[in-house]
Amino acid sequence: MIYILLGANLGNRVQTLNRAVDLISERVGPVLHGSSFYETAPWGVTDQPAYVNQVLAVETTFLPEEVLIQTQGIEQELGRVRLEKWGARVIDIDILFYDQLMLRTDALTIPHPLLHQRRFTLVPLAEIAPDFVHPILQKTTLELLADCEDEGEVMLVY
Repeated sequence: MIYILLGANLGNRVQTLNRAVDLISERVGPVLHGSSFYETAPWGVTDQPAYVNQVLAVETTFLPEEVLIQTQGIEQELGRVRLEKWGARVIDIDILFYDQLMLRTDALTIPHPLLHQRRFTLVPLAEIAPDFVHPILQKTTLELLADCEDEGEVMLVY
């Protein structure tokens, strides 16, 4: 089981996320659970529009690097252009967890190294995987959320 974060703050955000879900289910594996959509404050670079975020639980037979290739291909197909770190974007797809795997390469770090510092990630993740234990920090998603110092607004859209 892998957990993937989707985010968009340009264009029709919800439509883009729905299209990303369809493409992930076609190219990565079946989407077993999807969180609600949350409108969230930008993080890192704050002078930009609000995001809509969603977390997916996906079953896959691909290796982590193959999942990354597929998700980056989906980003590109949906119009992602990488200009500025943490800048505005049509779509962002991040691999949060891949089972209990711990991986660090030049291209990919699993678990996602900043997920425990971001409410926009933890709130939707807690909705679908409240008891998932972070393999490094050894805390559940709910415990990570309770400890998170990020005060960025996260509002349920639907």
